[in-house]
Amino acid sequence: MGTYIKGSTIKLFALIFVALLLLPLIFRNPFSLRIATEALMWIGLAISWDVIGGYTGRVNFGHGAFFGIGAYITAILMMNWGWAFLPTLPLAGFGAGLVAFIIGFPTLRLMGAYFAIAMWSLALAFQQLALLMNITGGPDGMRLPTFLNPEFFFYLMLVMVMGTFVLLWYLMECASFGFKVRSIREDESGAMALGLNPTRIKIQAFVLSAVPAGLIGGIYAYWVSYIDPPSVFGDIITDQAIVMTILGGMGTLIGPAIGAVILFAFKTVFWAYLSDYQVLYLIILGVVIALTVFFLPNGVWGTINSYLDHRKSKKNDSLIS
Repeated sequence: MGTYIKGSTIKLFALIFVALLLLPLIFRNPFSLRIATEALMWIGLAISWDVIGGYTGRVNFGHGAFFGIGAYITAILMMNWGWAFLPTLPLAGFGAGLVAFIIGFPTLRLMGAYFAIAMWSLALAFQQLALLMNITGGPDGMRLPTFLNPEFFFYLMLVMVMGTFVLLWYLMECASFGFKVRSIREDESGAMALGLNPTRIKIQAFVLSAVPAGLIGGIYAYWVSYIDPPSVFGDIITDQAIVMTILGGMGTLIGPAIGAVILFAFKTVFWAYLSDYQVLYLIILGVVIALTVFFLPNGVWGTINSYLDHRKSKKNDSLIS
């Protein structure tokens, strides 16, 4: 990330966090809070995907599997074992992280499209398992107790997403771990020559990417009060997280958050007024991604960042001369 933006990022997001804390006081109707909560959910999914996709350089087409695992862990613990909601969340995150740790050993040794296809296949496998197992309710899904408190879910999602952002920001932008991950992305052989263990670092990044998705999945399950395999393991979870990240700017954390807001706002408006034209939505989405790749390869945030850095550099050069 450029030096011009990096210094003011903490202040910027502190202001955004305070503004979001006041949001329920401004928009008291449940529909507005539901929209805001879902927007936060997609921000969390996008920034968590960016850890493995943007920073590590491994395109993960199975990220939605961790979301679904977290959702089903919460649902199973609540409905089959009688747990209260909040104690299920740590296990939802832990379960997603454990699965990432186990499957990371064989899959992260694969390169390029092979890793992407492997993760896509594993996500489909988890969906089929959920369809076949009795403990998950099979194709009928699971219905959770209804808790009609929009403010509760908004604030819980806000704390989860902002906490995830702060932790990932520190690890990826301030701590040495971020430099190790980026060095592996740029030159894995060179990183090994410097004494780094690429497999171990990639697995750590994979787990860091999976845990927030599992936590968000657990919140989502209780929030919507009904889940089934297609709704939490479907391709749309991963696909939208990837599109949001590419649109905003990979490898930045801020970029995926911006991309999530832009795409979710477009999706909300589109489905509100043009819900009969589903194919048109997919066409527009494809065109937007193609245009972004061709004309904004660094995404919205990366382009803005580069432009401001360039302006600052020119200003410094003029002062020196």
